[in-house]
Amino acid sequence: MIGGSISRWTMTYFAAALIWLLAALALMVTGIGHPAADLAAPDTLVLVHVVCIGWQSLAMCGALFQFVPVLVATPLFREEWALPALGFLTAGLLCLLAGFMVLGGRLPSAPWLLPLGAVLLLVGFGLVAVDLALTAWRRPTGPARFVLVGLISLCTTVAFGAVFAFALAGWAGRFGEAVLARGIPLHAIAGLGGWLTLTAMGVSYRLLSMFMLAPDVEDRKSRLTLAAGALAVATTVDGGAAAIGFQLGLNTLLSIAALFGLVCVGLYGRDLAGIFRSRKRRHLELNMRMAMLSFASLAGTGILGIALVATRTLPLHLGAFAFLAAFGWLSGLVLAKLYKIVAFLTWLETYGPVMGRAPTPRVQDLVAESRATKWFAIYYVSVWTGTLALLAAEPGAFRMAAAAMTVGVVGIVHEIIRIRRLDDVASTLRLPAGAVAPHLLFAKT
Repeated sequence: MIGGSISRWTMTYFAAALIWLLAALALMVTGIGHPAADLAAPDTLVLVHVVCIGWQSLAMCGALFQFVPVLVATPLFREEWALPALGFLTAGLLCLLAGFMVLGGRLPSAPWLLPLGAVLLLVGFGLVAVDLALTAWRRPTGPARFVLVGLISLCTTVAFGAVFAFALAGWAGRFGEAVLARGIPLHAIAGLGGWLTLTAMGVSYRLLSMFMLAPDVEDRKSRLTLAAGALAVATTVDGGAAAIGFQLGLNTLLSIAALFGLVCVGLYGRDLAGIFRSRKRRHLELNMRMAMLSFASLAGTGILGIALVATRTLPLHLGAFAFLAAFGWLSGLVLAKLYKIVAFLTWLETYGPVMGRAPTPRVQDLVAESRATKWFAIYYVSVWTGTLALLAAEPGAFRMAAAAMTVGVVGIVHEIIRIRRLDDVASTLRLPAGAVAPHLLFAKT
C-alpha cells in the first residue's frame, strides 16, 4: 500500500454510506418497516434498500475502488468513473425509495419512479462493476477472484431488481409478474450472499493479513472456500431461474444452496483461524477485536438458520435471521474495518509524502481506541439484543435496541471524523513541514 495511489472518492463513498446507515437506524427507531410492518410491505422495502444499497453497497464500492488496485497491483481501469457512478446510485436509490413510498400510499401516484430508479441503479452499478471487473481481471488470483464472483452476483441482483421494479409498475408483462412472484429469495441471496458476503470475505483476507502481518491464506484453501460460496449462489440463481421457468418448487434448491453456504462459512472460519494463528503482530488492535465479533455474528447467523429450519420456523423469524446477518456480520465488519481503513488512508495521504523527511506519527496515533471501544461495544450488544427482540416478537424492545445502535454508530462516526481531522494526533507531529491536512470527504492526492 505504501507508495500506492489513493482513491480520490473512497472517503466520499464512505460518507454517503454512513449517512444512509443513520437514515436506516432512524427508520427503525421510529417504527417504519419490519417488525412494525410485514416483510413484503412497501415500508419494509424502503428500509431494506436503504440498508443494502445505501449503506452496505456504497461502503463496499468505496472500499473496492481503493483495494482492488492493491489486490492486483495495477491502477484502477477508470478512476474518473467513480464519482459519476455515485451520482447515478444516489439518484437511483432516491427514485426507488420514492417508488416504494408511492406503493405504500405515502406519495401521490407516479408509476414511472420505480423503472426510472432501476435504470439509474443499472447505470451506476454497471459503471462500478465494469470498472472493478476490468481492473481485477488483469490478475484474477487470490482475493480478486472473490471480488469477480461478487461483481457477477451484483449484476444478477441488480437485474432481478430491475425486473421487479418494472413488474411493480405494470410494465413487465406476464414474464415480469412471474419473476416477481417467486424470484425475491433469489434476488436476496444473490445480493446478501453473493455480492456482499463473498466480496467481504475476499477483501477481509487481504486486510487481516496486511494489518496483522500474517501470510496470505493458501491459494488452494481460499479457492475451495470461494467454490462453496459460488456454488451456493449459482444453485440459487441458475437453478431458481430454471425452476421459475418450468414452474417447479424452490424448496429443494434452496436447501442445497443452504448446505453449500454453510460449508463456505465453515471453510472461511478455518481460513480466518489460520490467519490469526500465523500473525506476527500478537497484540490485536481495536478493529481486529471488533471484527472478531462480526465473525462470531456470522457463525451465530449460521447456527440460527439451522435452528429455524430444524424447528420449521424460518418463515416466522426470517426478519431476525436477516437482521443478524445484515447488522451483526456485514455491518459490524464494515464498521470495524472503516475505523482502520480511514486511519490508514488518512495517514498515507497526509504523512506519506513527507515520510523520511520529517518526524511523523504512527497510524495508531491517529486513533483513540480506549474511547472508541465503548461505541463498538454498544453497537454489538444492541444488535444482539435487537435480534432477540425480533425472535421474541417484541417490537418495542427492538426499537429500544435500534436507538442504542444509533448511539453506538453516532459515536463511531464521530471517531472517524476525528481521525480525518487529525484531532487525536499530538500537536507537535500533526502537520510537519510539507504535509497538507486532508479534506474530510475526499482525498486531495
